[in-house]
Amino acid sequence: MPKNKGKGGKNRKRGKNEADDEKRELVFKEDGQEYAQVLRMLGNGRCEATCIDGTKRLCHIRGKMHKKVWIAAGDIILVGLRDYQDDKADVILKYMPDEARLLKAYGELPENTRLNEGIAGGLDEEDDGGADDFIEFEDEDIDRI
Repeated sequence: MPKNKGKGGKNRKRGKNEADDEKRELVFKEDGQEYAQVLRMLGNGRCEATCIDGTKRLCHIRGKMHKKVWIAAGDIILVGLRDYQDDKADVILKYMPDEARLLKAYGELPENTRLNEGIAGGLDEEDDGGADDFIEFEDEDIDRI
């Protein structure tokens, strides 16, 4: 049996819970960067996001964030645009929900951006068409089943 020569197991790789980003400074976009909202996670450190300029881009999560900062659908992120590929971008930063609300309050994000949701997109649930979501059975229908 070979001896283990490593420096620890998966708990060492996981590391300590670094809670130093609780009160971090709000980072605004610079030139070559854009705000985006994650549409869906694709795996392999990639996600599909809709940028504020209206373009849907394939985003690559950088190595510093990969397995340390968890990104889910609906999150607001800061992406770095590529000069040579317009349909791809790199995730630079994930905004916490309170930071995203501040960005919206400062006017950095458009008013139609929907925060605190699972799936970003054009699903308008403002119309009251939810009456056809259920089926009502009569007593004789239940007796036949």
